[in-house]
Amino acid sequence: MTRSIGVAHLSALGLEPHELIHAAAEAGFDFVGLRVLPATPTEVMAPVHPGSAALVAAERALAETGLRVLDVEFLPLTAQTRRETWMPALEAGAVLGARAFTVTGADADEARLTDTLAALAADAREVGIRPLLEPISYNAVSRVADAARIAAAAGAGVMIDALHMARGDNPLADIAALDPDLLPVVQLCDGPAEPDAALRVDAPLPRGMSAQGSPRMLEARAVRSAPGEGAFDLHALLDALPADIPLSLEAPNAFAHARLGAAGWLTHLRETTERLLAAREVAA
Repeated sequence: MTRSIGVAHLSALGLEPHELIHAAAEAGFDFVGLRVLPATPTEVMAPVHPGSAALVAAERALAETGLRVLDVEFLPLTAQTRRETWMPALEAGAVLGARAFTVTGADADEARLTDTLAALAADAREVGIRPLLEPISYNAVSRVADAARIAAAAGAGVMIDALHMARGDNPLADIAALDPDLLPVVQLCDGPAEPDAALRVDAPLPRGMSAQGSPRMLEARAVRSAPGEGAFDLHALLDALPADIPLSLEAPNAFAHARLGAAGWLTHLRETTERLLAAREVAA
């Protein structure tokens, strides 16, 4: 089976969107996920909105490489999130041809969060985009079962991330029970069986990213392993997911990036994932 494999922007966040597109094409990926909103107040990125230099350059890169944008990101849904926050991301995503917009549940009030996500989903449908609610192990919505319930009620989908499945309370049975229609893509990475409670990062981090976060945040944003090079049971995770689900490799690693460079790291991610999938074919 030929499976579509792409790379998420967080894997090489120091690259501008057009640079990521070209690097991903050279590494042999089929699609990219692009960040069009900063994930944290300190994250530094060029504005990406219709008419911006960054978006024009990204459009040109897509035309030159033939790659596509599957999803754009990243918006934590809080009690204060309003339409004016997400509309620029949806407008940029529409220009790029994205089909999904990744968000997280940072509001502990489930009813209010569901209403916010439903309002976002209504606006997103107007431009052919579907919000995907990603359960994050250190956020209010951390369990895939909760994310699926909220997403289904709001008319959204779910983004599964291998790291947060491993670090949160997410039995494989809960993943396997999901409606396949909720799952247009999965984010893949690897890591140690147990998190490092004293994790520190002394390698250069992407622009604007702080090394002062909790170990769990540092691992998620800067110290993930390439698929097949850690202890996560990725074979079992893939068995629980739809057989043809596209794989988006979200595996930022500041140490590997410093050693290999962006292009080298993306190529490494592609190669390790191909080996992982080849091993599955042999085992089958």
